Amino acid sequence: MKLYGIPLSGHTHRAQLFLGVLNLPHEFVSVNLGAGEHKQQPFLSLNAFGEIPVLQDGDVTLADSNAILVYLASKYDDTGRWLPRDPLASANVQRWLSAAAGKIAYGPAAARLVTVFNAPRDHEVAKDIAARLFDVMEQELQGRRWLVGEHASIADIAGYSYVAHAPEGGVSLKPYPNIRAWLDNVRALPGFVAMPATKAGLAPEEV
Repeated sequence: MKLYGIPLSGHTHRAQLFLGVLNLPHEFVSVNLGAGEHKQQPFLSLNAFGEIPVLQDGDVTLADSNAILVYLASKYDDTGRWLPRDPLASANVQRWLSAAAGKIAYGPAAARLVTVFNAPRDHEVAKDIAARLFDVMEQELQGRRWLVGEHASIADIAGYSYVAHAPEGGVSLKPYPNIRAWLDNVRALPGFVAMPATKAGLAPEEV
Protein backbone atom coordinates (compact mmCIF):
# COMPACT_ATOMS: atom_id res chain seq x y z
CA MET A 1 0.00 0.00 0.00
CA LYS A 2 1.29 3.49 -0.87
CA LEU A 3 0.11 6.90 0.31
CA TYR A 4 1.10 9.93 -1.77
CA GLY A 5 1.08 13.33 -0.07
CA ILE A 6 3.05 15.72 2.13
CA PRO A 7 3.46 15.61 5.92
CA LEU A 8 2.06 19.13 6.50
CA SER A 9 -1.19 18.44 4.62
CA GLY A 10 -4.16 17.83 6.88
CA HIS A 11 -5.87 15.97 4.07
CA THR A 12 -2.88 13.65 3.81
CA HIS A 13 -2.77 13.31 7.57
CA ARG A 14 -6.36 12.06 7.71
CA ALA A 15 -5.34 9.08 5.64
CA GLN A 16 -2.08 8.59 7.55
CA LEU A 17 -3.90 8.71 10.87
CA PHE A 18 -6.47 6.14 9.83
CA LEU A 19 -3.84 3.83 8.36
CA GLY A 20 -2.07 4.02 11.72
CA VAL A 21 -5.22 3.36 13.74
CA LEU A 22 -6.07 0.38 11.53
CA ASN A 23 -2.46 -0.82 11.81
CA LEU A 24 -2.11 -1.05 8.03
CA PRO A 25 1.51 -1.08 6.78
CA HIS A 26 2.14 1.36 3.97
CA GLU A 27 4.82 3.33 2.18
CA PHE A 28 4.63 7.12 2.32
CA VAL A 29 5.55 8.77 -0.99
CA SER A 30 6.29 12.48 -0.68
CA VAL A 31 4.99 14.66 -3.53
CA ASN A 32 6.97 17.82 -4.34
CA LEU A 33 4.20 20.41 -4.49
CA GLY A 34 6.67 23.26 -4.70
CA ALA A 35 7.99 21.88 -7.97
CA GLY A 36 4.45 21.28 -9.23
CA GLU A 37 4.88 17.52 -9.27
CA HIS A 38 1.18 17.08 -8.47
CA LYS A 39 0.22 18.91 -11.68
CA GLN A 40 2.42 16.82 -13.96
CA GLN A 41 2.70 13.24 -15.16
CA PRO A 42 3.05 10.66 -13.79
CA PHE A 43 1.11 12.00 -10.78
CA LEU A 44 -1.82 13.10 -12.94
CA SER A 45 -2.28 9.48 -13.96
CA LEU A 46 -3.00 8.78 -10.26
CA ASN A 47 -5.35 11.74 -9.79
CA ALA A 48 -6.42 13.81 -12.77
CA PHE A 49 -7.39 16.67 -10.43
CA GLY A 50 -3.74 17.00 -9.42
CA GLU A 51 -4.48 16.87 -5.68
CA ILE A 52 -3.15 14.98 -2.70
CA PRO A 53 -3.54 12.53 -1.08
CA VAL A 54 -3.70 9.46 -3.27
CA LEU A 55 -3.83 5.89 -1.97
CA GLN A 56 -2.66 2.87 -3.92
CA ASP A 57 -3.80 -0.49 -2.57
CA GLY A 58 -2.93 -3.27 -4.99
CA ASP A 59 -4.77 -2.52 -8.20
CA VAL A 60 -6.87 0.18 -6.51
CA THR A 61 -5.87 3.83 -6.94
CA LEU A 62 -8.03 6.26 -5.00
CA ALA A 63 -7.90 10.01 -4.47
CA ASP A 64 -9.71 12.32 -2.00
CA SER A 65 -9.04 12.01 1.72
CA ASN A 66 -12.64 11.34 2.73
CA ALA A 67 -13.08 8.75 -0.02
CA ILE A 68 -9.91 7.06 1.23
CA LEU A 69 -11.34 6.92 4.76
CA VAL A 70 -14.57 5.35 3.48
CA TYR A 71 -12.64 2.81 1.41
CA LEU A 72 -10.32 1.78 4.25
CA ALA A 73 -13.18 1.49 6.73
CA SER A 74 -15.30 -0.53 4.32
CA LYS A 75 -12.49 -2.90 3.33
CA TYR A 76 -10.44 -3.32 6.50
CA ASP A 77 -12.82 -2.83 9.44
CA ASP A 78 -14.99 -5.93 9.81
CA THR A 79 -16.58 -4.59 12.99
CA GLY A 80 -18.36 -1.69 11.30
CA ARG A 81 -17.15 0.54 14.10
CA TRP A 82 -15.44 3.15 11.94
CA LEU A 83 -18.20 3.41 9.33
CA PRO A 84 -21.44 2.38 11.08
CA ARG A 85 -23.91 0.23 9.19
CA ASP A 86 -26.91 1.65 11.01
CA PRO A 87 -28.62 4.04 8.55
CA LEU A 88 -28.87 6.99 10.93
CA ALA A 89 -25.37 6.61 12.35
CA SER A 90 -23.97 6.24 8.84
CA ALA A 91 -25.81 9.39 7.75
CA ASN A 92 -24.43 11.29 10.74
CA VAL A 93 -20.90 10.20 9.83
CA GLN A 94 -21.53 11.48 6.31
CA ARG A 95 -22.71 14.77 7.79
CA TRP A 96 -19.30 15.26 9.39
CA LEU A 97 -17.47 14.13 6.26
CA SER A 98 -19.38 16.87 4.45
CA ALA A 99 -18.34 19.32 7.17
CA ALA A 100 -14.72 18.23 6.69
CA ALA A 101 -14.98 18.98 2.97
CA GLY A 102 -16.91 22.21 3.59
CA LYS A 103 -16.76 24.21 6.80
CA ILE A 104 -13.49 22.68 8.01
CA ALA A 105 -11.85 23.15 4.61
CA TYR A 106 -13.04 26.75 4.27
CA GLY A 107 -12.50 27.56 7.95
CA PRO A 108 -9.53 26.28 9.98
CA ALA A 109 -7.85 24.62 6.98
CA ALA A 110 -8.02 27.77 4.87
CA ALA A 111 -6.81 29.95 7.77
CA ARG A 112 -3.81 27.64 8.18
CA LEU A 113 -3.12 27.77 4.43
CA VAL A 114 -2.63 31.52 4.78
CA THR A 115 -0.21 31.41 7.70
CA VAL A 116 1.73 28.24 6.83
CA PHE A 117 1.78 28.34 3.02
CA ASN A 118 1.06 32.04 2.27
CA ALA A 119 -1.95 30.97 0.24
CA PRO A 120 -4.11 33.72 -1.30
CA ARG A 121 -7.15 33.30 0.94
CA ASP A 122 -9.17 35.79 2.97
CA HIS A 123 -7.77 35.08 6.42
CA GLU A 124 -10.47 36.93 8.35
CA VAL A 125 -13.28 35.15 6.50
CA ALA A 126 -11.62 31.78 7.14
CA LYS A 127 -11.22 32.53 10.85
CA ASP A 128 -14.88 33.59 11.06
CA ILE A 129 -16.02 30.34 9.42
CA ALA A 130 -13.81 28.41 11.85
CA ALA A 131 -15.26 30.21 14.87
CA ARG A 132 -18.84 29.50 13.81
CA LEU A 133 -17.98 25.87 13.11
CA PHE A 134 -16.30 25.48 16.49
CA ASP A 135 -19.28 27.01 18.27
CA VAL A 136 -21.46 24.25 16.79
CA MET A 137 -18.93 21.49 17.49
CA GLU A 138 -18.55 22.66 21.07
CA GLN A 139 -22.31 22.33 21.62
CA GLU A 140 -22.56 18.95 19.90
CA LEU A 141 -19.67 17.51 21.91
CA GLN A 142 -21.27 18.46 25.22
CA GLY A 143 -21.26 15.28 27.31
CA ARG A 144 -19.91 13.22 24.40
CA ARG A 145 -16.53 11.70 23.61
CA TRP A 146 -17.05 11.36 19.86
CA LEU A 147 -18.82 13.18 17.06
CA VAL A 148 -21.10 10.22 16.28
CA GLY A 149 -22.23 7.51 18.69
CA GLU A 150 -20.32 5.82 21.48
CA HIS A 151 -17.21 4.94 19.49
CA ALA A 152 -14.69 6.74 17.36
CA SER A 153 -15.58 6.78 13.67
CA ILE A 154 -14.12 8.17 10.47
CA ALA A 155 -16.04 11.35 11.32
CA ASP A 156 -13.51 11.94 14.10
CA ILE A 157 -10.58 11.02 11.86
CA ALA A 158 -11.78 13.42 9.14
CA GLY A 159 -12.26 16.27 11.58
CA TYR A 160 -9.16 15.93 13.72
CA SER A 161 -6.21 17.20 11.67
CA TYR A 162 -7.30 20.73 10.80
CA VAL A 163 -9.16 21.30 14.05
CA ALA A 164 -6.14 20.24 16.12
CA HIS A 165 -3.88 22.54 14.11
CA ALA A 166 -6.31 25.46 13.97
CA PRO A 167 -4.05 27.62 16.20
CA GLU A 168 -1.45 27.52 13.42
CA GLY A 169 -4.01 29.44 11.37
CA GLY A 170 -4.61 31.96 14.15
CA VAL A 171 -7.76 30.30 15.52
CA SER A 172 -7.67 29.73 19.28
CA LEU A 173 -9.04 26.56 20.85
CA LYS A 174 -9.08 28.12 24.34
CA PRO A 175 -12.85 28.87 24.30
CA TYR A 176 -13.72 25.26 23.45
CA PRO A 177 -13.07 22.78 26.28
CA ASN A 178 -15.29 20.10 24.74
CA ILE A 179 -13.38 20.29 21.46
CA ARG A 180 -10.06 20.12 23.29
CA ALA A 181 -11.24 17.05 25.23
CA TRP A 182 -12.36 15.42 21.97
CA LEU A 183 -8.95 16.09 20.42
CA ASP A 184 -7.34 14.40 23.42
CA ASN A 185 -9.61 11.39 22.89
CA VAL A 186 -8.45 11.09 19.29
CA ARG A 187 -4.81 11.38 20.36
CA ALA A 188 -5.36 8.52 22.81
CA LEU A 189 -6.48 6.11 20.07
CA PRO A 190 -4.13 3.12 19.65
CA GLY A 191 -2.02 3.65 16.57
CA PHE A 192 -2.45 7.44 16.63
CA VAL A 193 -0.11 9.25 14.24
CA ALA A 194 0.71 12.89 14.94
CA MET A 195 0.79 15.55 12.25
CA PRO A 196 3.95 17.72 12.32
CA ALA A 197 3.40 21.11 13.89
CA THR A 198 4.62 24.40 12.45
CA LYS A 199 5.62 27.63 14.17
CA ALA A 200 2.93 29.62 12.38
CA GLY A 201 -0.07 31.20 14.06
CA LEU A 202 -0.73 31.79 17.72
CA ALA A 203 1.86 31.69 20.45
CA PRO A 204 1.50 28.72 22.87
CA GLU A 205 -0.02 30.93 25.58
CA GLU A 206 -2.70 32.07 23.13
CA VAL A 207 -3.76 28.61 21.95
